[in-house]
Parts: sequence; C-alpha cells; structure tokens
Amino acid sequence: MDVMIQWTYITPKKQELVLTSDFLPAAEALRLAEDFEKTGRVKELCFIDQNHVTWSKKELNKLLKEVETEPHDVIAYFDGGFDNETLQGGAGVVIYYKQNNEQYRLRANRQLDELKSNNEAEYAAFWFLMQMLEELGVHHLPVIFRGDSHVVLKQLSGDWPCFEDDHNAWLDRIEEKINELGIQPIYEPISRKQNKEADQLARQAMEGQTITSMMELTEKG
Repeated sequence: MDVMIQWTYITPKKQELVLTSDFLPAAEALRLAEDFEKTGRVKELCFIDQNHVTWSKKELNKLLKEVETEPHDVIAYFDGGFDNETLQGGAGVVIYYKQNNEQYRLRANRQLDELKSNNEAEYAAFWFLMQMLEELGVHHLPVIFRGDSHVVLKQLSGDWPCFEDDHNAWLDRIEEKINELGIQPIYEPISRKQNKEADQLARQAMEGQTITSMMELTEKG
C-alpha cells in the first residue's frame, strides 16, 4: 500500500505550511513521519492513499499490523472462454498471495451463461476474480492483475476507450468493486502462454468441471 504524507509544518517565524510527499510504501511513510515529528515543528499529520482515503498514524499502524494476518502481496490471473456453437462460457482465476508469512495459491472457475462473445467472457472472468478477492478478504492494498485479454486490462487502466454499452456496464461494475475494496490496481497484460493456469480453468468450466482449490506453497513450489 502506497500513501503520501501530508503535514502542517510550523516555520521558525511561526508560519504554517501544508506540505505533501510523493507516494511511498506505507511502512516507509510511517518512519519518515516519525522523523518529521522529532523536529517539534509538526502541527498536524496524516496519510492519504491512492484512493484519496485519509489515515491517521494510529490507523495506518493498525492497518499494517492487520495486513500480516490478511492476504497481501497479491498477484491475480484471470481468463474467460466462450464457445460460439454452444454459447457456453467459462471463467478461470488463479490468485497467489501471502498470509501469516506463508505463500498460498487459490484456483477457481465458474461456468458463465447468457453471454454473447469471448470478449464479454473476459469481462465476466475479471468480475469473478473480484468476487474471489472479496471472499479472500483482500482490501486496501496493491493487487497485480494479469491476463491475456489486453482489451480488458487496457480499458480498465484507461489506456483504451470502450464504445460498447454492454462492455461499459462490466467495466463500471468492476471499477466500483475495486474502489469499494480500496484496491490499488496494477494491470499487467501477458501472453496466452503465460496465462495457462487460468486458461485451463476456464476451459474446464466450459466442460462442466467446477474447481475450487487452495494450496499452501513450499519454497520450491
């Protein structure tokens, strides 16, 4: 989680200046804030995250302690598939994360109905991924999103426009959930070869094979 520090500084002439830092990792920002306070010239101090949420030093310290016991360092993969003949879709997601100093992998899929295209299946797969992240308890931290649907990722990042109403509805729903969870998204388009796990799960969902599995990964895993 990155935050910027905002503090009111009292000059030697008793003038008040409101200063802000660049965005920094929260732990580093807390250390710097303590150094600022040692000057004896800080009147007020707070932290602002990338979703414009304001945190006190006490609140931010508490959040960082909670993070260790909650899912963090999250890398999330998604893929959607669609059969034009059967009109059957499938979503596959793979989530790697740390919790209590251990590394885990969650794999899940879902059949998708009432879709019109493969592109729509990709949006639905990303929405399914957001639901799984919410169930895991992921909130107020960066998440790396990876998938081979460059259209979905580029539209979510704002790099590409979306002109289709149906697709915009998916984007609005996804972005609303991201904001609700306080997630700081990092979008990383990858090749289909790099997305094999999620792709296989989506294909299995289309064939009627439902999978949900959690695995603790060893250092070699």
